[in-house]
Amino acid sequence: VQLVESGGGLVQPGGSLRLSCAASGFTFSRYDMSWYRQAPGKERELVAAITSRGGRGGSTNYADSVKGRFTISRDNAKNTVVLQMNSLKPEDTAVYYCRASYLYHYWGQGTQVTVSS
Repeated sequence: VQLVESGGGLVQPGGSLRLSCAASGFTFSRYDMSWYRQAPGKERELVAAITSRGGRGGSTNYADSVKGRFTISRDNAKNTVVLQMNSLKPEDTAVYYCRASYLYHYWGQGTQVTVSS
């Protein structure tokens, strides 16, 4: 089982980043997918989630702090989940993790996002 995140980096406030998570080793379409983040000295928190139903997923859920700025999507044909992040703020700085949930929970290794001028 592998979840490999990519797309992190350094961006100025107000900028955008697109995180991708490539999944392998399990039946991706059956798993709910989510993005979490963990800032230094803070607990890991849910950022966005998308359920497994349908070719591009079912319902979505977002943390209040990112609603209207972040969008989660999935492509079951490509076994990928994407987090589009717009209007980034310094408080979005964190390591972002991809998670797959169904019978088991799988985590990626994380990708660093730094929002700074």
